[in-house]
Amino acid sequence: MKQIRYLFEGLLLSILFIFFKVLPPQTASNIGGWIGRSIGPKLAASRKARRHILKAMPDTDLNEQNRIICGMWDNLGRVIAEYPHLEKIGKQYTKIENIEALRAGISSKKPMIFISAHIGNWEVNGVSYFKQLNHPLDLTFRAPNNPWTAKLLSIARTLNGRIKAFPKSRESSKLIIETLKNNGSLGILIDQKYNEGVEADFFSLPAMTNPVFVKLAQKYKCSLIPACNIRTSGCNFILKVYPEINIFDKDGNKRPVIDVINEANQLLEEWVRERPEQWIWLHKRWKNK
Repeated sequence: MKQIRYLFEGLLLSILFIFFKVLPPQTASNIGGWIGRSIGPKLAASRKARRHILKAMPDTDLNEQNRIICGMWDNLGRVIAEYPHLEKIGKQYTKIENIEALRAGISSKKPMIFISAHIGNWEVNGVSYFKQLNHPLDLTFRAPNNPWTAKLLSIARTLNGRIKAFPKSRESSKLIIETLKNNGSLGILIDQKYNEGVEADFFSLPAMTNPVFVKLAQKYKCSLIPACNIRTSGCNFILKVYPEINIFDKDGNKRPVIDVINEANQLLEEWVRERPEQWIWLHKRWKNK
């Protein structure tokens, strides 16, 4: 029964991708947003999103909660519609802030780890670096359970194989290490719950967080660079690149992993508070939630 459901979901996504691909990026994004905000708020999943909003930001009133939830579904609908257009969006519709500093970092031949979150259209990040800086950014991702959906999304986010993307697995870990040893760049989304991780603060609540991005950065002496994707309008984005987070103290010793994670989580919290409608509130981010 599950395989039949997976096949149906994959077929539906294929049809949507074909439909959105024949449209201009802006039109596709607008239609996807309309579908998302028309259907999403009526789904049971929206109740879970509301609980998470209240947990993280208890001062929000009903109207603000409704605005955030509607905006979240609008954004998610746009993300789906934008998959067939990622290459064009990354090249023509995205402005990278501090791009000269990034060029300098690339020229230094030092490995870099970019950390971000599911804000705006996070899938645009790697494509933007690749198309605007001619610099490959290898990606890590959590593959959907549906193999048909996973394949379609992988083809889109990697530009049909031109960008490397590693699903979370033991085999992928070896490839990730190889990337960093070769002074390559890696993109990691750090805002998902990881039960085997460490307990860190996020909205003053305990959130189980994967410490691997800190451990990799310290072991291979990488620049740890936060980057936030912001949807400004339609399929237009600003990719805001922040100064790197210090992973060593002034004496050259490794900072405690939890301190680095808390600093990264504080940045993530600022991003979410600034644009709560662009973050996915559906994730079970917090401990025991």
